[in-house]
Amino acid sequence: MNLRRLAIALCAIALALPASAQTPDLATIARSSGTPEIPGLKMVWLAPWGDLAKAHPWRNIIVHQTEGPAGSARGGAQAQSKNPTRRGVMVWVETDGTVYWAVPENLVPTHGDGGNRNDNKYIDNRPTFRQVVGNNSVGVEFAGNFPDVTRGPTEAQVAAWRILVKVLRARYRIPLTQVYAHNWIDFKDARYCEGCELAKLAREWGE
Repeated sequence: MNLRRLAIALCAIALALPASAQTPDLATIARSSGTPEIPGLKMVWLAPWGDLAKAHPWRNIIVHQTEGPAGSARGGAQAQSKNPTRRGVMVWVETDGTVYWAVPENLVPTHGDGGNRNDNKYIDNRPTFRQVVGNNSVGVEFAGNFPDVTRGPTEAQVAAWRILVKVLRARYRIPLTQVYAHNWIDFKDARYCEGCELAKLAREWGE
């Protein structure tokens, strides 16, 4: 077989293979290190993934929303990257769906208010009261609800979240029932329910 025929044969074999045989699935990518390409996500890596065995033992995900204007996630993530343990989160999501991974996963940013909600207003708070807190929860901040705090996430943010929440859950083996809105576990701004729509969507999407 000459080289031209060999090349044609190899191309035919590659085209016949299922997509899963050509590219890693999301769960495999989620357990990798470095700055992987994640299908469907525009990721800006300010802090690459390290050795997963050395990551902080994350058990929950808390969805936050910030009263910053469109474009503020980039600045927030950059400031967080320079001072990882300041008040803020590990992952920031811009209104256009861009995801900024700002903090090495072995460090703990300051976020949450100590799991202080105990009124069962949104969920049963018995397993969350003083238990779902910043030092055991990955914080994800969605920017853009300014000047109207009741404004929901953009379509691009929802699309990014659909993939991002699966990546976070797969990477840290976090059950679906441990994805929380900030308002579900802390007493927050009474004008709106911070993170509730996004956390609810994550649970509705399921596995």
